[in-house]
Amino acid sequence: MSISTGSLRATVFPRSTALTHATFIVGGTLFIAALAQIAVPVPGSPVPVTGQTLAVYLIGTTYGARLGFATFATYLLAGVAGAPVFAAATGATSHGIARLTGATGGYLIGMLVATFVLGALADRKADQKFKTSFPALTLGSAIVFAFGLIWLKTSLDLSWAATISAGLTPFIFGELLKIAITATSLPLIWRKISQKLNR
Repeated sequence: MSISTGSLRATVFPRSTALTHATFIVGGTLFIAALAQIAVPVPGSPVPVTGQTLAVYLIGTTYGARLGFATFATYLLAGVAGAPVFAAATGATSHGIARLTGATGGYLIGMLVATFVLGALADRKADQKFKTSFPALTLGSAIVFAFGLIWLKTSLDLSWAATISAGLTPFIFGELLKIAITATSLPLIWRKISQKLNR
């Protein structure tokens, strides 16, 4: 593939202005908030199954590091300010600073870091081929759960076995599915773009 280094957004919109960036940030924030509302409670766990991580994978890989980070940071700020954009965690408020500092707040911080890392890898073409896209997304997921599990364990004073049971095990299949969807769809999109550019 002969496409130069850069995210999908930068390739499709190479001359983006401040207004374009602001539009992407607002649109991306609304997209993350919408997928966060797809939340299914997990019995015995304060962490729900949500579409949030799928949003992180898509925003990080398509927006690039800087814009992806700015978008998820805006999402967090909106939630802290009181906008109902966070997924509803069991026994926790769905918005405000209490949600960010609560037992599941580590997942949100992990998503912020993962968005930047995935964006940085996408800026270096990691999302253009499955053989690099899948490991990159797996790393992004590992970052989310590393922050989430450590925060969960510390907040609730759980054993590691209980933490993993409540904060990781119920989500493995769903995360693998989200990674597979993103890792296979992005290279296909890039292939289409490459074909158009090479005509």
